[in-house]
Amino acid sequence: MPDRIRVACVQMTSGRDKDANLARAEALVARAASTGADLVILPEKWNLIGGADDYRAAAEPLEGGPSVEAMSRWARALGVTLVGGSITERRKGREKVSNTCCVLDPEGALVAVYRKIHLFDVEVGGHVYRESEAEEPGNEPVVARAEDWAVGLTVCYDVRFPELYRILALEGAELATVPAHFTTPTGKDHWHVLLRARAIENQYYVAAAGQVGETVPGKPAYGRSLIVDPWGIVLAQAPDEETVIAAEVDRARLREIRAALPSLANRQADAYRWPAPA
Repeated sequence: MPDRIRVACVQMTSGRDKDANLARAEALVARAASTGADLVILPEKWNLIGGADDYRAAAEPLEGGPSVEAMSRWARALGVTLVGGSITERRKGREKVSNTCCVLDPEGALVAVYRKIHLFDVEVGGHVYRESEAEEPGNEPVVARAEDWAVGLTVCYDVRFPELYRILALEGAELATVPAHFTTPTGKDHWHVLLRARAIENQYYVAAAGQVGETVPGKPAYGRSLIVDPWGIVLAQAPDEETVIAAEVDRARLREIRAALPSLANRQADAYRWPAPA
């Protein structure tokens, strides 16, 4: 197994024009691959950002859908593993759509699927967000095998739920990916803190690929895509523009940190209980 791989995060500004988003993502994924990346991560809803009606109209199945087929072509042509951020997925027999992350291997095969568990239903910065209006939550954590690394899959708002990230660590994750469309009011105060905390407490790498700028008029996305090591050190951060960042992740570094400060090994699982409902 390769103890070192190069990870790249794509930062882009998606909008309602799906064809334009696909074309821009293709160019940025190619740019990421040109840095020598083995693993490339797209941001949340990279193929389309809009309102609830836009997501319903643009949702597509994973099998035969244009966005998954495009990601498969890119992964195969560039010889990279692609963590496909997320797209809006339509599933047969379901009224609502899913916010779904797909992983494509270097042969273009779909090897893992994660559906976002935590939906962003909040009021922040003077705006109301109701993802549940069009979407249904997933119900299962997923650890994928990518470049012979164990990669925990999450999406955006998931980062506020440390129990999910701990489960991924206990299931063997060495790297957690966080494709995101973070708001600017929350991002400026919480983005770095949350990502570094998830890395420190679980002693694995965290790679977060974000949307940036005016994805929706009047609701700028925060950007600042980030790659963090298991000690919480920021290895790479994106400026406020469409771009690519990359960094090497090293399994030996992860093992050294876990051996020197064995907080995962020191857990007292039998002492923890979920509180009974009130």
